[in-house]
Amino acid sequence: MTKEERLEAEKKRIYEISEYERLYSEYTAICGIDEVGRGPFAGPVVAGAVILPKDCDILYIKDSKKLSPKKREELSGIIKEKAVAWAVGRVESDRIDEINILQATYEAMRQAIKELPVKPDILLNDAVTIPEVDIKQVPIIKGDAKSISIGAASIIAKVYRDGLMKEYDSIYPGYGFSTNMGYGTAEHIKALKELGPTPIHRRTFIHNYI
Repeated sequence: MTKEERLEAEKKRIYEISEYERLYSEYTAICGIDEVGRGPFAGPVVAGAVILPKDCDILYIKDSKKLSPKKREELSGIIKEKAVAWAVGRVESDRIDEINILQATYEAMRQAIKELPVKPDILLNDAVTIPEVDIKQVPIIKGDAKSISIGAASIIAKVYRDGLMKEYDSIYPGYGFSTNMGYGTAEHIKALKELGPTPIHRRTFIHNYI
C-alpha cells in the first residue's frame, strides 16, 4: 500500500468512527467523555471531556490503549490545539476508597464536564450514563473505538494520567509507576509487600497484598 493509499484508508476509518457525530449533527457542541485508571492499585481515576469542531480533520484518533505513548503525546497536543474545548477531571485514591471506583469515575466525569469552557448540549459517553448530569447522554459500548470524540477524550485522559504517574514515580520510587502506571504488575506487588503502601495507593484495591 502506498503512502497515499494509507492516508486515504485512514481518512475512511476516521469517517467511519465519526458515525455518532453525524447521527447527532443537529447538536452544536458534541462532547466525548472517557476515563482512564479504573483498574490500577495506585493513583487517581481521570476523565477526559472533548468537544471537537464539526469539520474535525484530525487523523489517527482511536482507543488510546491502541496507540504508542509517542503517538498519544503527539495526538494529545493536536487535539488540545484544534478542539473547541477540552478538560480533565480527577479523583484521588482516598476518595476512591471512600465512595468506590464507579462513583469516583462518575465524579471525575462530572468534574471534566464542569471544567469545560463551553457547555456541551450532548454527551457521547464510553459505556456509562453519568448520574446527576442534566445534559442529554448517549452511552456507547466500546465508545472509544466507535466515536472520534470519545477517542479524543480517552487520549487526553490517558496522556494526563500517565504524566501524573511518571511524576509519582520520582516521589515514590521503587514501585515502577512510570512504567506500570499504578497497575498491579508483579513488580508492583513485590514492591508493595517489601515497601508497604504509599499515600497514593487505593487501600480497597491492595488489602490482599499488604
